Amino acid sequence: MLRTTAAVVAGKAARAASRLRGGGSALPGLVAERMDPGFLTHALAHVPRGIVVVSGTNGKTTTTKMLVAILRAHGLDVFTNPTGSNFTRGVISSMLGELPVNGRLQADMAVLELDEAHALKFADAVRPTHSLLLNVARDQLDRFAEIDHTAQLLASLAEQTTDGVVLNIDDSFISRIRDRVGDRVAVRYFGVDSSIADRLPELQEQDVRFDDDFTPPRPGPEDGLLKPSDEREFEVLFGDGPHVGPLQLQQRGLAAMINATAATTAARALLGADFDPERAAAALRSVTPPFGRGEVVQVDGQPLELVLVKNPAGFTVALGTYGSTPVSTMIAINDNYADGRDVSWLYDVSFDSLRERGVAMTSGVRAYDMALRLEYDDVPVDAIEPELDTALDAFLAAHPDEPKRIFCTYTAMMGLRRTLAARYDLPDIGEEAS
Repeated sequence: MLRTTAAVVAGKAARAASRLRGGGSALPGLVAERMDPGFLTHALAHVPRGIVVVSGTNGKTTTTKMLVAILRAHGLDVFTNPTGSNFTRGVISSMLGELPVNGRLQADMAVLELDEAHALKFADAVRPTHSLLLNVARDQLDRFAEIDHTAQLLASLAEQTTDGVVLNIDDSFISRIRDRVGDRVAVRYFGVDSSIADRLPELQEQDVRFDDDFTPPRPGPEDGLLKPSDEREFEVLFGDGPHVGPLQLQQRGLAAMINATAATTAARALLGADFDPERAAAALRSVTPPFGRGEVVQVDGQPLELVLVKNPAGFTVALGTYGSTPVSTMIAINDNYADGRDVSWLYDVSFDSLRERGVAMTSGVRAYDMALRLEYDDVPVDAIEPELDTALDAFLAAHPDEPKRIFCTYTAMMGLRRTLAARYDLPDIGEEAS
């Protein structure tokens, strides 16, 4: 108990110092964890309505934010990690702002976004009561070696989940996890209605095929299915109860609708008979895009849209979702650890949609690699500047009277977002959900 209290005090002090310096979000968690290796176990031991882990390659941040919004709309006090730092130390850092000195989190439920590998490290300390597993795609192969290994990480997380899992019925890497969960663990699915099944290839990996006896599951009455009525409006259908919607999200695109379907299905599983479709729809309508996921910043009277990209499927969807309106475009590609060192995946993306207007600027550690990749698709590039802030200044100055869009990898997005926050009085990263 004394060790935990000391860890809380030290972590809070590190958090305050880090925020003054504009430092990284994981440092306070590192301080607390070093002082008390059992910190997570102590902090989450008495959360009465369970610990929910959201994991998968794409959509974790958006889906977590949507799920938390729905649960809070039903009156629950929910702790989450809003900074987007989805490692265990990032979770601790987020928690330190709310913990009393005894180190026990006071909340009805915790809903945590976790990186695929760190979800297992978390589960070693605290077994999740529920897991929401989204998808598997080629992402950071230098970290996880191959797509099958990522799937194995998520399957192992499901094995350690005690009460319920929610799986993507349309992703065969995920849906086959049903055979790995415990006998007493409830399994629910989310997916798309059969009327739009032909649109799934744009969202999922297509280069791996299974040749075994696995029979894909069929949707049951408690499973949620996405049914769009047009490019913006959709419903989530349940076979045994009222549908959710129709509704429109503030974030555009089919991927966002699928994330909303995942969040809605998980919320219904968690809330049971207390689930209210109208409250769920209202909550989803109110969710603003997480920073960098289609977030729009007003810069001198013109919109600047930040779009996170990190793998071929995600970049392809982003180009299809955000690339239809004429804007000035910048692409910022880093290869730091959180981005993935290997950026050869850029050659699996078609940039033909950018050919007509071209790209105004490439930036980041791999600015020249990105420009070369665009040259192969005959996309003209006006300027190359690896330093992010310098590139941002030049990009804004060259296109003052036009809408603008920046496609960026994770650490590039974090750096640009911090600069924009300081200049245009935006909420700091991690403050939007508080």
